[in-house]
Amino acid sequence: MRITKIFFLAVIFTGMVTSCKDELDVKTNEPAINSVKVETDIIALAKGGTYVNGFKDLKYTDGVMGAFWGTGYHDLMADVVSAEAANVYINQVGCPELVILDDGTQVPNPGSPSHQPALLRQTNLNSNAGNNPGFYEWGYMYALNNVQNNLLTLVDNIEFSGDATTKINVIKAWAYWWKGFAYFRIGSIYYAGLVIDEPGKTNGDYKTYTEILAEAENNWAKAETILKGTTANADYSAVLGAIIPEYFQVGHGGVLTPDMWIRSINTMRARSIMANTRVKDMTSAQWDQILTLTNNGIKEDDFVFTGRSNGNADIFSPLSGMLSAKTTGDPKAGATYKITERLIQDFQPGDKRKGKNFEQINAWIGESSRGNAFNTRWELLDGGFVPDEGEEDPYEGAIVYSDREEGATELFMAGSYEENELMKAEAMIYKGNIAGGLALIDAVREYQGAGLAPAVAATPEAALEQLRSERRVGLLFRSVAFYDARRWGIIDPVANGGGRKNAVVVSKTGVVNTHATLDYQYLDYWDVPDNELKYNPPADGSAAVVNPKN
Repeated sequence: MRITKIFFLAVIFTGMVTSCKDELDVKTNEPAINSVKVETDIIALAKGGTYVNGFKDLKYTDGVMGAFWGTGYHDLMADVVSAEAANVYINQVGCPELVILDDGTQVPNPGSPSHQPALLRQTNLNSNAGNNPGFYEWGYMYALNNVQNNLLTLVDNIEFSGDATTKINVIKAWAYWWKGFAYFRIGSIYYAGLVIDEPGKTNGDYKTYTEILAEAENNWAKAETILKGTTANADYSAVLGAIIPEYFQVGHGGVLTPDMWIRSINTMRARSIMANTRVKDMTSAQWDQILTLTNNGIKEDDFVFTGRSNGNADIFSPLSGMLSAKTTGDPKAGATYKITERLIQDFQPGDKRKGKNFEQINAWIGESSRGNAFNTRWELLDGGFVPDEGEEDPYEGAIVYSDREEGATELFMAGSYEENELMKAEAMIYKGNIAGGLALIDAVREYQGAGLAPAVAATPEAALEQLRSERRVGLLFRSVAFYDARRWGIIDPVANGGGRKNAVVVSKTGVVNTHATLDYQYLDYWDVPDNELKYNPPADGSAAVVNPKN
């Protein structure tokens, strides 16, 4: 076994978690996998292995950058947040190749090398260890996958009380769901990946990202088959309720029924298609497929997979466990990530979500040797706008993006109702049903308390612009922004039709530009990390592990 030493560390079993009221008591490396003998052991493995190994603990960590849900690479490349800090190159990964200001002044990427794909390749060295940006998502997701492989290997040999078949089915569905999630994440950011179905083992047979995405579907299909044959009886609810931390079972989080779970699978299937297909390449049949999946996707009142912080920071720290928390506060006061001017620009006039969550401040101007587009006049409020005593809240009813009180922020770990409806809306517009698409955009805005008048669009292009802006603000911090920037072609060179024009940019002298051009030129799919390749080189016949684009 080569790569297990690098990525799995002690993942052969890391993170037994037992329930203690509504807190998690994390017990690393005990008991070992071979001591998982009884029902309580395997439930603890399903809980702790998934949440700790998949999203919290990894061989290398960086406190500034944050763990899995605090790492901002996707949103940096989507120009939702920016960063000045150089930890694991977060400032350079999200630095455009060129910014052209209103007066024609050209501000190049100040990094060395300045071209983002070149940076990613220069730093993609095993000797860089945790200072390789490409290490993190790969490491977390294969750790997550390995835990599920352990569950599937062990579960049939466990003696369960009560309805054993149902309990086994819940654990198997859980494992296949998260394996599908892991393969989706790998296939949606890396040029190639590995299919690994045995605990603690690996192979050198790298697959293309499309094959990895097919493996995500393969696992989701297995979960769906199990769930279709499972009844949500008391034993079903008891096991799933024990696996999901109690303090996650709040708001939109809870014990999903089999039908709810299947709808979450369908929403993720739709996301997988859209995230990995350029809009210009989407066929009419694919838009029909999106409609079929989202018509059977997450409903408004469904429970979905969510996470929340707790005081012990067992999975998520209230102050740093999520990207939203690490973006909260005055950028001059040290928030790791800064809200970009381009995100604020995407709010429609009068949107109460903007006033509820953001405050305009004197411009924060970062060190220009570290970036060319991160200056900002906006602060993400902690807990949202709070009126003075006795005054009314003009933004009453609008959602709050970040609240660093214990357990206050709800993290959507997979799909959500809003994402499902906006995918459906986009498919409708591309299929010629503009009115139907706009109605769904309006429904999402109403659901989030935006307080906007009904959207108006006389052309498909105008309707798609409403859709684009709503996905940016309505799905903020929900792990889809980079996929959108890629499929819309925004990360491509301006010379090839990409980039963003008429953008708001604050120059290093504090001048606010409103018609700037940003030429991002980001890599669409990252190369396989050298942390893997060094110990697990491609076998004969393996797929290419380096993206030919540059």
